[in-house]
Amino acid sequence: MIERFKNFSISGFKGFKGSVKEGFDDFRLGLRDATTVVKPTRSRMMEYDQPLLWATLLLVALGLVMVYSASIALPDGPKYAKYSSSHFLVRHLISIAMAFGAGMLAFRVPLKVWDRLAPAIFGLAFVLLIIVLIPGVGKGVNGARRWIPLLVMNFQPSELMKLAVVLFAAYYTVQRQDYLHSFVKGLAPMGAAVIAVGVLLLLQPDMGAFMVIAMIAMGLLFLGGISGKLFGALIGLALSSFAAIIIFSPFRRERIFAYLDPWRDDFAAGKAYQLTHSLMAFGRGEWFGVGLGGSVEKLHYLPEAHTDFILAVIGEELGFLGVAVVIAIFYWIVRRAFLIGRTALQLDRSFAGLVAKGIAIWIGWQAFINMGVNLGLLPTKGLTLPLVSFGGSGLVMNAVAIAILLKIDFENRIMMRGGKL
Repeated sequence: MIERFKNFSISGFKGFKGSVKEGFDDFRLGLRDATTVVKPTRSRMMEYDQPLLWATLLLVALGLVMVYSASIALPDGPKYAKYSSSHFLVRHLISIAMAFGAGMLAFRVPLKVWDRLAPAIFGLAFVLLIIVLIPGVGKGVNGARRWIPLLVMNFQPSELMKLAVVLFAAYYTVQRQDYLHSFVKGLAPMGAAVIAVGVLLLLQPDMGAFMVIAMIAMGLLFLGGISGKLFGALIGLALSSFAAIIIFSPFRRERIFAYLDPWRDDFAAGKAYQLTHSLMAFGRGEWFGVGLGGSVEKLHYLPEAHTDFILAVIGEELGFLGVAVVIAIFYWIVRRAFLIGRTALQLDRSFAGLVAKGIAIWIGWQAFINMGVNLGLLPTKGLTLPLVSFGGSGLVMNAVAIAILLKIDFENRIMMRGGKL
């Protein structure tokens, strides 16, 4: 024992002393960490898709400004002589307020409730399409009977049908998933429903809405996994049906001829009158526009400048840059809707995912048709630019659609955090 003590070196003692000191320091730091209250850090994931909401509000704000600009001179003409210069601005503000309220209510509804109500909503929209055709009930404007007069607005059932088809087609695709490869049990029932809706819309007439609704239904069936052969047959049937409608409808046939040669004298003064003045508006706007409020075409030259042809006024006053910004925002919204739908499908939420993608098809396809008509790429159709054009029914239904899209994203985020719906 003494020998061991003699052999104990000074350096060893110093090492032992250092290790004890280090151990004591570690104990003190651990005790301090244990007694310190650590504030929990909040997840950086947003509660809902705020950029999507801001993009939507940006389009609505732009629409408000452009509707006022496009309609301010309308009371100077005989058709709107009894209105004030701010008449359409006030009505559009009321429509925005109603759309905001409807969107807030729609956001509070869980997707499982929309799933359960989808057939009833489709049935209601179908009945309203019949009611609007009843003389004395439906309101006719420029030869078309598309509106039901209400106390605060003229309601357009075809706008409700667009939302109804999104919900019903998603519901149908999920419920008939095992039969989508069958013509009798898979394609035929949905095809019959779309044809029935199309007949009612063509009686109004409203071929533009029919094209949007048919595209929504076909798109959701394709995304739902319909057989390639059946989908090819469906495309062929759709193209041949639209071709037959045009061939056997004289005024639609004249529109096609006018679209192909809009600058011919008789067409420029007739069926192509809107198209030629829309192209003039874009030509005057050039790159940066003539300035807000400086449009000439809106001064009773371009009909429906505040509704169907509002993009032409944007092109004239804000130029190519303004039109490019509008196209970019629509592209971003549609792309975001598809991504929300893909996320929902990855979370095994089939109905929600298909609804999100159906909304993307609806908004994207209708915006494409409206822009194509304004730019002379497509024949004239009576379709508004979603979220931008004047029109209470369209604005309210667009707001409900965006609210449902935000709700899908909201529920996706809850599930990704580990929560339950």
